[in-house]
Amino acid sequence: MRPTLYRSTLFCLLVGFGLTSFDTVVAFEPPLSNRAIDFNRDIRPILSENCFYCHGQDGNKREGGVRLDHRDEAISSGAILPDNPSQSGLLQRIHSDDPDLLMPPATSNRRLSSEQKEKLRAWIDQGAPYSDHWAFSKPTRPTEPSVHHSNWPKNAIDTFLLHRMEKEGLAPSPEADRATLIKRLYADLIGLPPTPEEVRSFAANDDPMAYEKLADRLMQSEHYGERMSLPWLDASRYADSNGFQQDGDTWQWMWRDWVVSTLNQNLPFDQFATWQLAGDLLPNATLEQKIASGFNRNHLLNGEGGAIAEEQRFVILFDRMDTTSTVFLGLTMACAQCHDHKYDPITQKDYYRLMDAFNRVPETGTPQFFSKRIRVGRPFIEVPNEEVTAHLATVDAQLAELDQKLRPLLDAAFQGWKTGILTDQRPTESKGLPESVLKLLAKEANQRSDDEKKNLDTEFRKHFDAKVKDSLADKLPWLSDANRLRKERSDYVADQMPRPMVMSDDQPRDTHVLLRGEYLKPDEKVTFNTPAFLPPLPEDAPKNRLGFARWLFSEKQPLTARVQVNRMWQHFFGVGLVKTSEDFGVQSEYPLHLDLLDWLAVEFRESGWDMKRLNRLIVTSAAYRQSSRFSPVLLSYDPENRFYARANRFRMPSMILRDWALASSGLLDRKIGGRPVYPYQPDGIWESLAITKERDFTYPISSGSELVRRSLYTFWRRTVGPANMFDASNRQTCKVRVATTSTPLHALTTLNDPTWVEASRALATWCMHQSSDRSSRLRSAFERILCREPSDNELARLEKALTKQESFFATSDADAKSFLGVGAYPADEKLDSQALASLSVVCLALFNLDEALTRE
Repeated sequence: MRPTLYRSTLFCLLVGFGLTSFDTVVAFEPPLSNRAIDFNRDIRPILSENCFYCHGQDGNKREGGVRLDHRDEAISSGAILPDNPSQSGLLQRIHSDDPDLLMPPATSNRRLSSEQKEKLRAWIDQGAPYSDHWAFSKPTRPTEPSVHHSNWPKNAIDTFLLHRMEKEGLAPSPEADRATLIKRLYADLIGLPPTPEEVRSFAANDDPMAYEKLADRLMQSEHYGERMSLPWLDASRYADSNGFQQDGDTWQWMWRDWVVSTLNQNLPFDQFATWQLAGDLLPNATLEQKIASGFNRNHLLNGEGGAIAEEQRFVILFDRMDTTSTVFLGLTMACAQCHDHKYDPITQKDYYRLMDAFNRVPETGTPQFFSKRIRVGRPFIEVPNEEVTAHLATVDAQLAELDQKLRPLLDAAFQGWKTGILTDQRPTESKGLPESVLKLLAKEANQRSDDEKKNLDTEFRKHFDAKVKDSLADKLPWLSDANRLRKERSDYVADQMPRPMVMSDDQPRDTHVLLRGEYLKPDEKVTFNTPAFLPPLPEDAPKNRLGFARWLFSEKQPLTARVQVNRMWQHFFGVGLVKTSEDFGVQSEYPLHLDLLDWLAVEFRESGWDMKRLNRLIVTSAAYRQSSRFSPVLLSYDPENRFYARANRFRMPSMILRDWALASSGLLDRKIGGRPVYPYQPDGIWESLAITKERDFTYPISSGSELVRRSLYTFWRRTVGPANMFDASNRQTCKVRVATTSTPLHALTTLNDPTWVEASRALATWCMHQSSDRSSRLRSAFERILCREPSDNELARLEKALTKQESFFATSDADAKSFLGVGAYPADEKLDSQALASLSVVCLALFNLDEALTRE
């Protein structure tokens, strides 16, 4: 029996007498035989992990004629005999001492624990009831449960969580202090630090709605969309280049800007998704909607010489299927590319039926060459911006002026050339003329019809302009200038005209089931449909991507809302209510808080898919506002904080850490949107790509304000991502759950990267200009980075650290100047170099404190 902490009305009284909720009352769960077994919670995970691979729905791989994912078939095979565990083949095999009979087989390296075996026995003893997988049934709004501490919840989220906490014998943590709360909100909603003035104002604000008003203000910030877009860019495998050897640059940053803008506008999620899946198919689609459809063009594009175009087109199709099914359905449909899914009820036919909606794009599978830098694949749209329009207008005006000067000269030259041919004075110049023209020339002039004479003159001029005119450049300098300008214009348009890749259905194709997923082995022809195990496509829905998008948001759809709210929860708590946010299928984690997940899903759907409203509901909950401090007993009982008896504490994403350092120092350029920029990266970061002379892969480091733009705008080369963005997705495939690691390389980045060194110098410079007092300077630096006031002890330790650095630099002014020379931001020569270097080192240490790197 597993001991569990227990809370009851009596227990609440015990706590009131000073007894802790963790040290006093321990109850024991009743034996399994006395508890109702839940198939989804207790049994399906065991079968899915250990049995379904060989005894699941994939008939091609099923062994022994035994199928365990269907109750009737499991019973008919004798594997399960309800109410009779001892005679059930399943129980006999898992308890067998004969290695030839034991299940799972010894060769599978899987073993059932004693507790798992007992669960299976108790389940069969209780009649072996099956139930549909929880995620495949439409969510309904559960009734909010009753709780003992009814004064704690601030909304329904808290009611559900507190009910489970009390069931587990836990109590929620106190609310975090105001400084922690404002830092947490800023980190989660806009990814930038509050100013010390904002922290003090919030801490002193006695308005009972001060916290809610702060959340509302941050959600209206133009930086909200920047912060909230980051997980979406990971999911959409957004990058600024194609990948592979050529790794041509693209214009997909226009799609990235659309995401940021749309999140700021709070476009309802159903429209946000529909535009990305099928914006081009909407009636009278706008430019914005077409750009939005670039979601499914954010894939790798292989332009290498040995790439087979059609094979690459299928690689793109498979990626499109994987991304779409993961992002919107939370399903691992890629597993059905070659065969029926091993665990989920997705057939190979289901896979290719759905793929038919994406198999209509007029694409070749390879990118088109525009310049040494730019390579994009059709279909795309040309979107001239103000810069391009202005430049072309200037060039076109110059060309018009030259053409006006050249026209009479070229007309005269043409007439002389034509006369020479017609009078046969220069027969050699007739070479290259079209055969039809030569036949007309063979006729006597008086035998040509009026139409032939007119056609002859037109063909002459066309030939002259194409073949003869340029030979006159040495005699007509203006012609050389015009030719040069035209080439420059063509090169400029090829390299600078924005061409975001978009979707289109202009090339329908037959879609076939592919034997073992091989594109050269088409089998049965299929047409578009949604997976058969899910609610059917509405009869009036179009049989294309737009119909698919509308199906995702149909009333009976069980997955879309759950999958999205789970990832929204993951953003604020570090882990989703379903930990496997990429997989809601049979092998997913059974949610401890399924009732809360379903309540949120229904609330999201019934609110009109309002993303900001749901985010506000989460951040204004009492659960979100808790302190992240924990007791040793709580850490032991719930180390992953799955019962939410405290706030989660985790390191901020590397992109936010960089922005935080730049903003704290005052260096950050807060401009919204635009072309990617090239901030500091290690020397030769792209050198490994320079294996041919096709293009120059020298890293084009930015200058001025572009060095200090937000990390969101850093150019993301798909083959070599930014070196200082640790733990980020590689943007080559869809990622909806990014793992957090901890290695020395992370600390080396935040200690030595020029961005952090430069930010520490800029912050030190600002502090020295603000005050001549050492303590005031240190206090200001501390507050700007950690968003709270330092304690006396902390200030004393900072004073000691500063004194130590002053002693070091006092003996080596060269070292001070060398340290101050890192980066492009100039050191203030009016300040003492040793004093500035000393304070800069202390600021750098502050940037590297655990508290500075952590979202508390």
